[in-house]
Amino acid sequence: MYKWILALIGLYLFRLPGFFIGLFIGHQFDKNRLNKIGDNIRQEFELNLLALASILIKSDGEISKQEIQYVRNYFISIYGQYKANILFKQFNSNINKKNISVKEVCNFFLKRTTYGTRLQLLHLLFNIAKADGSVSQAEVGKLLEFTRLLNISQIDFESIKAMFFKSSDSDYKILEIDKNCSNEDLKKAYRELAKKHHPDKVQNLGEEYTRAAKEKFSKIQAAYENIKKQRGI
Repeated sequence: MYKWILALIGLYLFRLPGFFIGLFIGHQFDKNRLNKIGDNIRQEFELNLLALASILIKSDGEISKQEIQYVRNYFISIYGQYKANILFKQFNSNINKKNISVKEVCNFFLKRTTYGTRLQLLHLLFNIAKADGSVSQAEVGKLLEFTRLLNISQIDFESIKAMFFKSSDSDYKILEIDKNCSNEDLKKAYRELAKKHHPDKVQNLGEEYTRAAKEKFSKIQAAYENIKKQRGI
């Protein structure tokens, strides 16, 4: 917007050379403005993620040091120690002392993120819950509440949950199929999940989120390979 305003002013004052000078200066203004807006949205994204993590950690009545450290390490890996500490201070001073509305926080993600991003957030929250060695039933209940408010399907919730709760049929749950399905249905289910959970879906969030998405994707691949091995295909 600014580039055209300054370009016209430049044209009026200095004719054609002024037009191009104004266009260049205006472009820099617009670029800086967009970067600032992008930074603000990213910061709001992270603060709301911290809010969900805080609600989850408190859900079973015990504040786990391992879970808190997992969150700290995660944000430090993205921003570095200095920027992460600023983010933590903002959260503690502006959000953590208030009564956090789960619905409002989930609405933020529902309105501003893709389904693939929300699936990755759910996987991250399961990782936080598992940081102390196990996911309590209270935490599972809270994660299920997040799932519903984030408009994530029950079958996708069960698929991600199965990545953290091993059982005789967890590989089938991860792939969202029945044990008695045909080999053709198995292959079809894997292709559909591979498309749904591909790391490229969260590439816009940055390297750390992409790396976490690759971890989730590898669990899907492992489940598929395990079933193929069991069936001899």
